[in-house]
Amino acid sequence: MRALCAFLAVAWAAPAHASLLEGDALDTMANVIAWIAIIIVPVVLVAAFWWVHIMPEKIAEKRHHPQLQAIKIVCLLSLVFGGMLWPIAWVWAYSKPVLYKLAYGRDTEDPHGHGGDAVSLKAPDLEPAGERGA
Repeated sequence: MRALCAFLAVAWAAPAHASLLEGDALDTMANVIAWIAIIIVPVVLVAAFWWVHIMPEKIAEKRHHPQLQAIKIVCLLSLVFGGMLWPIAWVWAYSKPVLYKLAYGRDTEDPHGHGGDAVSLKAPDLEPAGERGA
């Protein structure tokens, strides 16, 4: 009796459908998914790859890192070498150079390269030293 019930359940079972769509709708959906996979996914992956490699540069700019130019170069080289240098740039952007402050007296970027000491509002003294007393 048990075997007969199992046979009847299998015989009267509804056919299984692998998709909710049938016919032309299934073909149209397959074409849409294919175009998304061929065009949109690579564009998104390239944009994400670029964004991840530019992040250390943006972090260094925000933190006024004194070695910003070198971090930018490492970011560009990382793009060329397929991302191998990206972790180095990321750690470097978050690090604080210890010996930089000892050597230069500051631990932030100086965009002009002279610390402001070369720029003066005072007019330069053009008289020779011997003629001042006369």
